[in-house]
Amino acid sequence: MPRYNAPFEIHVHGQVPLRADVGFDALQESLRPLWKYAGCRSLSDGAQSSYEDEPGIQFDAEEHVLQMCWTVAGDEDFRQTLDEVCMNLNEIADTGAAIEVTFYDADFDSEDAPASAESRDDFLMLFVGPNPAAIMQVQRDLLVQDLINMMERHFDGSELGGVVAEVDKLFAARFDALVHSLEIGKPPRGSGGNHGGHGGGRKPRHLH
Repeated sequence: MPRYNAPFEIHVHGQVPLRADVGFDALQESLRPLWKYAGCRSLSDGAQSSYEDEPGIQFDAEEHVLQMCWTVAGDEDFRQTLDEVCMNLNEIADTGAAIEVTFYDADFDSEDAPASAESRDDFLMLFVGPNPAAIMQVQRDLLVQDLINMMERHFDGSELGGVVAEVDKLFAARFDALVHSLEIGKPPRGSGGNHGGHGGGRKPRHLH
């Protein structure tokens, strides 16, 4: 059901490339936490944004892309919904993608708000992808873009190769550390154990 007097207007914005075999039914199931949070019974019902001028949640079946420009009224509990959605999108994403989420304080601009009140606005940048490498790649690309945009105010773009190289080293070290941590949990080769399954270990959670 709709949330009246919710403390936030929450805007979700992003574009996620999907695997070619992903259809509407699979996407609807992956996005179930979103449309259920909005009090709807299906993705078709829940895809409309709170604002008519926003396209909402759209599935481009020809290009296999999920596009989101969608606002819903909510509270801090929406963060748990985001965790669930990101985990689900990891399973159907074709490449890494970034999702921007903004919490707008619904009461801050109201006439009843005290003059000394501070806004509770918040901003999150979430990442999804089919594997940690894909997620780190989009994280790296966004960081490099931000750094270049900032530093080009003071330096020519041709001078920034060293900065980009250092960023790549940082992400390479992070990825190597992740791979090493996953390798530690694997049984030694030739030690027997279960075959054709995951054994007693849990499937690692994808980063987001």
